Amino acid sequence: MHLLRGKHGRAIATATAVTTLSLGALTACGSADQGGATELIWYVNPDSAPPPDFDGAFGQAGIAERCSTDDYRITTQQLPGDASQQRIQLARRLAADDTDIDLMSMDVVLTGEFADAGFLAPIPDDLASRLQQQGLEGAVNSATWNDKLAVAPLWSNTQLLWYRKGFADKAGLDMRDPVTWSQIIDAADKNDGTVGVQANKYEGYIVWINALIQGAGGAIATSLDQGAEAKVDIDSPAGRDAAKVIAQLADSSAAENDLSVSNEGTVLGPFAGDTGAFQVNWTFIYNQYKNDEGVFDDLGWARYPRTVPDQDSRPPLGGINIGVNAASQHTKQAMQAIECITSVENQVTYAIETGNMPSSGAAYDDAKLAKAYPPDLLALFRTSVDESGPRPITPYWSDISTALQSTWHPAAGVSERTPARSASFIRDVLDGKRLL
Repeated sequence: MHLLRGKHGRAIATATAVTTLSLGALTACGSADQGGATELIWYVNPDSAPPPDFDGAFGQAGIAERCSTDDYRITTQQLPGDASQQRIQLARRLAADDTDIDLMSMDVVLTGEFADAGFLAPIPDDLASRLQQQGLEGAVNSATWNDKLAVAPLWSNTQLLWYRKGFADKAGLDMRDPVTWSQIIDAADKNDGTVGVQANKYEGYIVWINALIQGAGGAIATSLDQGAEAKVDIDSPAGRDAAKVIAQLADSSAAENDLSVSNEGTVLGPFAGDTGAFQVNWTFIYNQYKNDEGVFDDLGWARYPRTVPDQDSRPPLGGINIGVNAASQHTKQAMQAIECITSVENQVTYAIETGNMPSSGAAYDDAKLAKAYPPDLLALFRTSVDESGPRPITPYWSDISTALQSTWHPAAGVSERTPARSASFIRDVLDGKRLL
């Protein structure tokens, strides 16, 4: 690992795969005043490709265009597609006090790390109050650090259980009732179907593990305000319930052939094929199969599966929050831009364009969004965000996540002993006794 120092002195670990950042990358796009209007540079995560007939700026680039004013012009620079690489690039540049970032799209798991390191300009109280009133509870929680809103929620992602209606009928499952992981794995195993999950050695696999543990009433870690002294709780009955689900799928014929490298994209094909039965995935799935009439007409959705029969599931929470670089020379204008970027109108437009759902409750009541999505699906998205099980918000999440990936991958190797092994490894990493 390579360590950077945040403004508060805490070491921030970044992967050795990125060992240098060229001077050109740091200085290519200055936030200079051009033609009387300040340039605000917004580093964005990649959006999906626009439809072939789309006319104009799309996604976050479209928001930037709509939110530019006579006083400032917002331009976008694209971050890498991989969430870990996004973190590395942002952390390196922010630790170097790079003034060429004004705004940044941040994965929800970065809130604690970047806020604790002093990388984020504080959001004015009046703006924070408006954003908190506007946002869904799950979205606001993902943007909060030390009881203060540290970043502005733009969109909030969640996972559902997507299923083929014909398969569920054949298997005799009533999808109007809550279903467990064990039920859908058994149904797929006995009826020549598959269950699509994210189990590659990456953050998406940890999303699954965390949801399983929280769905059984547990947590990966607690006492998060203690920093590196946080309590590692994964070696618990809930942790073992989670491991049991993963082992059940890995040992069954319901597991897809590429389970150990599966991700959000690899599960799409099998779901549309002859073995298509179930997949857990993000909100974009509704639009994914619109051009495949046979699949789209057979597409069903339900709340994320339960880990144990007697407890409600805790659906995963993802999404993007907008932060302002503490080293920006234009923080006042950047805060003004945030208010426009995260407006209800822009959240609705962005959701319709990309399939990434709003973080605002009012956006869910918008007529344009209701026209684009079935009302029961929108209601399920909203409920799943508000009742989600977010990954722990801690400055040490990257260390914890990487340690989990090292001890829970591949899924075929998970057993009842895995939670204990991972707890020991995480504890050693946080104590500085082991390196990742």
